Amino acid sequence: METIEKSIEVDAPVRAVYNQWTQFEEFPRFMEGVEEVRQLDDKRLHWKAEIAGKVKEWDAEIFEQVPDQRIAWRSITGAKNSGMVNFFQIGTNTTRVTLALNYEPEGAIEKVGDALGVVSARVEGDLKRFKEFIARAGNGRMAGTDSRPRSFFRRNRAAKKRNRRNSTA
Repeated sequence: METIEKSIEVDAPVRAVYNQWTQFEEFPRFMEGVEEVRQLDDKRLHWKAEIAGKVKEWDAEIFEQVPDQRIAWRSITGAKNSGMVNFFQIGTNTTRVTLALNYEPEGAIEKVGDALGVVSARVEGDLKRFKEFIARAGNGRMAGTDSRPRSFFRRNRAAKKRNRRNSTA
């Protein structure tokens, strides 16, 4: 298994940065090759992405989530990968985001791409686009501008309650 670790400093408070990252469905807006991220339940996400010219799909589970600090996941089907994103407040309005990604290149093309640093450059680009995404969102339009940390699990439960109320009305 290969490992990549990259960091970037984002000009926003840690809570806002963490909360935006937990908007998984928005990953295609800043992650190269990611076509879709869909929530399956409280802990699982379905991913669809282009990797080395092939469309791949997999399910991942979030096995650790500490609001404003960390999110960790691992694939449970499909493309083998796992990782962790840590959020560090380094100033009132500055957050360091550190992404560690573990993955298993499949086939000759992915192995060559890995040897050439393609995945590492992609991850670095994703973090730069995330920083730009946050900067463009700004002014209270991005997730997490309130004072409470957003939890993927809490948001999902609240959405299910709303759906139940709406379906019984």
